[in-house]
Amino acid sequence: MTAVIEVNNLTKRYRETLALDDVSFTIQKDRIYGLLGRNGAGKTTAMSILTAQNFATSGEVRVFGQNPYENAGVLSRICFVRESQKYPDDAVPRHAFRTARLFFPHWDQDFADRLVEEFQLPMKKTIKKLSRGQLSAVGVIIGLASRAEITFFDEPYLGLDAVARQIFYDRLLEDYAQHPRTVILSSHLIDEVSNLIERVIVVDRGRVLLDDDTDAVRGRATNVVGDAAAVDAFIRDREVIHRESLGRVTSVTVLGTLTAADRDGLAARGLEIAPVSLQQLIVRLTQHASEPRAAHAPAEAAEKGAVR
Repeated sequence: MTAVIEVNNLTKRYRETLALDDVSFTIQKDRIYGLLGRNGAGKTTAMSILTAQNFATSGEVRVFGQNPYENAGVLSRICFVRESQKYPDDAVPRHAFRTARLFFPHWDQDFADRLVEEFQLPMKKTIKKLSRGQLSAVGVIIGLASRAEITFFDEPYLGLDAVARQIFYDRLLEDYAQHPRTVILSSHLIDEVSNLIERVIVVDRGRVLLDDDTDAVRGRATNVVGDAAAVDAFIRDREVIHRESLGRVTSVTVLGTLTAADRDGLAARGLEIAPVSLQQLIVRLTQHASEPRAAHAPAEAAEKGAVR
């Protein structure tokens, strides 16, 4: 496979806040990635550096094998859709789309027009007067119709209702199948996007906690429920990332793939097992990882503001 983004030992510090801490990962061509993690984890900071809208404190970033900063040849091949995008006070959606058409060489106006209809976007209203969902629709339309070789969607669903979010997911998959490109999707609605993404990168407190194919990630953990004593006997020498108890009944989430012998042993003990969804796994992993790193908590709070 061909790498279109290479990140090596990337660090970003804002005074006393460590937003990214020696992060390394690779993004391959023509795949859909989920860049996931809690608010303040460092996701937006990483995307901003990759799109030359922010500077690294140290480390190396290569996009299409080059440094993206002040590199028009690279930036014209990238689209970054973010919640905080600013427009002139008198701009209407048509102005935003005309500008995008000039900047992105693969822009599809027919596709953009179709999306305008599907999202029921009012084209004569100024962007500053649009609802939050309508403003999100402007960004989503630009991200899809640009057909940029690399497209970043940073929380693209904010303000969109369930119907509009499903339109976005459906059109993304349909157009990706016809026009493959690299998509990096940052989202809090992990269960909703889990069927879209092919690879998961989880960032927690400025570090990469998980980087793996989505199918492999889904099999990494199992929920085990039953009598507390029987559960404790089973989980001995296993890594537990979450535990809940109510009376004598205990539920634990354990890492690792269960063998046939494990399943037979669980049945013999009267224990029940259930799969762990991608969202559950990421929530449990980030909670588990944060326990011994409580000293880093200020970084999360700071990134919710300037660092996001």
